[in-house]
Amino acid sequence: MKSALKLVPLLGLLLAGCASSPIVKTDSDPSANFTAYHTYTWVQKPNDMPPLQQQRLVAAIDAKLQQQGWTQSTNGQVALVANVATREKQTLDTFYSGPTFAGWGWRNPWRMGPMAYGPGWGGPGWNTGDATTTVNTYTVGTLVLDMFDAKTKQAIWRGSASGDVPDSPQKQDAAIQAGVEKMFATFPDKPAS
Repeated sequence: MKSALKLVPLLGLLLAGCASSPIVKTDSDPSANFTAYHTYTWVQKPNDMPPLQQQRLVAAIDAKLQQQGWTQSTNGQVALVANVATREKQTLDTFYSGPTFAGWGWRNPWRMGPMAYGPGWGGPGWNTGDATTTVNTYTVGTLVLDMFDAKTKQAIWRGSASGDVPDSPQKQDAAIQAGVEKMFATFPDKPAS
């Protein structure tokens, strides 16, 4: 049961929620000749993901690489390594009922503070109001995709996407697509249009 609960946050790949778009960063080796690469091999697919989510993520990345003119092969020129990680975050939302002016009238003999006049009728007083704080816990996830030149073993490209993990499977799939789309938007080897 504990391992099943551990996988729940990974379901969405963690890329983005409805209200936010994924934060994507990419980096590449300026000396790498991306036009010379035509094949790739998956060395490590993302671990600790449910099989359907992993399949969708891998398919999204494969589709983007095929748009670049690359083909998957057993001994590709580029080795792909993908990792997924999650972490819990919390926000605190505090709502105040607001300060109130008590006015003249009966005072509580046990009231403390600079405006306490003792029992009986007295001067004005302030009530600071009530505060209610709610703790919201949510999961933030990150996908990191690394590409290595298979011959030299040197890193040539890295893309990462992170954001809130959506609750529903449909939103998780949309998050996967949005993250991968944004990650490959500036891929170095753009096909000629």
